[in-house]
Amino acid sequence: MGLGRIGLWSMELRFGDPDAIVDAATELDELGYGTLWIPGAMGGDLLGDLDRLLGATGNATIASGILNIWKHEAADVATWWNGLPAEHRERFLLGLGVSHGATVGEAYRKPLSAMKDYLTQLGDAGVPGDRTCLAALGPKMVELARDRTLGAHPYLVTPEHTAIAREALGAGPLLAPEQGVVFEANRERARDIARPYVQGYGRLENYANSWRRLGFSEEDIATTSDRLVDALFACGDTQVIGERVDAHFAAGADHVCLQVVGPNPGANDVRALLPAWRELAPALIRT
Repeated sequence: MGLGRIGLWSMELRFGDPDAIVDAATELDELGYGTLWIPGAMGGDLLGDLDRLLGATGNATIASGILNIWKHEAADVATWWNGLPAEHRERFLLGLGVSHGATVGEAYRKPLSAMKDYLTQLGDAGVPGDRTCLAALGPKMVELARDRTLGAHPYLVTPEHTAIAREALGAGPLLAPEQGVVFEANRERARDIARPYVQGYGRLENYANSWRRLGFSEEDIATTSDRLVDALFACGDTQVIGERVDAHFAAGADHVCLQVVGPNPGANDVRALLPAWRELAPALIRT
């Protein structure tokens, strides 16, 4: 698939004002971002939100980052996918994830088995494996991504994780890590913006385990240390962000999607992030 070199991962492009989302998506497409990713872990009308982005763009791939398999029946997803116009199907990547026991509740069961079953159901209903990817952090999920999908879309990871995932995937499959970004020159201010994101995810065992495997200590995770924040977020100007992106590519990434976190988290203000998205595009998007 044509994901391009650089994409954007954005809460705002899903939960912001619908008219602002359409205008922004059209502009981001014109700026050359290869893929626009939106989250789906919380369920809701994700498929309708993906339709909005597909309709607003003509070149960029639109991807779910990720669709929570506990929130959407495979049969419903397959019916939607099969009903897409051919042009939209060609520009869509279905990112899937198993979410977390703490957020799913009693319905949660062995995540690897559940994902295998879900992929089988999608395949039986006509969705090709190479139109899907997995939010793979741990070794077993990375192997499943390698064997049954286009590849892996890890979230909140470092270039070191990218190198480990590339080794496990081998040379062929897609590796498209998300990279958190705070476009702010003041390092302490940038950390203050990024820290609540890291802290929230650190309460979820899948992420905490991923960071432990990368060598972060219990204290790093419990205190959301500067070391952990700096490893997971690129904080600074276009040069600093570009260096982090280049580190992912040097470690084996095929595509990096940037999540730009602004100074007013949770506001879902699309227009507030447009200046950063505009400035990053010429600095990072290369043909």
